[in-house]
Amino acid sequence: MRIKEKECILNDGRKVVLRSPEPQDAQTVLDYLKQTAGETRFLVRYPEECRCQIEAEEKFLESVCQDEKNIMMGAFVDGKMIANSSLMGKGGHIKYRHRASFGIAIVEEYWNSGLGTLLTKEILEYAQKAGFEQVELGVYEDNPRAIHLYEKLGFQKYGIIPKAFKLKDDTYRDEVQMIYYCNPVT
Repeated sequence: MRIKEKECILNDGRKVVLRSPEPQDAQTVLDYLKQTAGETRFLVRYPEECRCQIEAEEKFLESVCQDEKNIMMGAFVDGKMIANSSLMGKGGHIKYRHRASFGIAIVEEYWNSGLGTLLTKEILEYAQKAGFEQVELGVYEDNPRAIHLYEKLGFQKYGIIPKAFKLKDDTYRDEVQMIYYCNPVT
């Protein structure tokens, strides 16, 4: 789904534009993916695994923009993507339609600026409007800042996948599974 462009001011006074990444943004998206993968180990890929071709990325971005329920929300500064969050339905089957997966990554220069909170709130608001009942995510067990953010916004831990991530140095990290209920039953 395409979202309208929206200008926001971060906690530190910097301006960002939130909008859907469009096919013409493919190169800045690929650059962003490689940069964020190199700045933190808390993502699922290493920089050298960011091998997507521009044409494939253009097609992917267009397909997300055309989708009725899936959404990508990029944060841009001067045309450069500095963060991205996404909400993707778990599948079209009736038994899964109420569930969505959430993901987010931010360029290191913008960490601790309030951008993670802003993007997550925006996505959760969209999830409710889109009719999703629950939003799910996985996060490295040793990423307390991210876990704190998610809990602050209403996510709950519901499980751990032991040794979910195997790093290049042959060490493992567990993955904390978290869930957000869009319209909690009281």
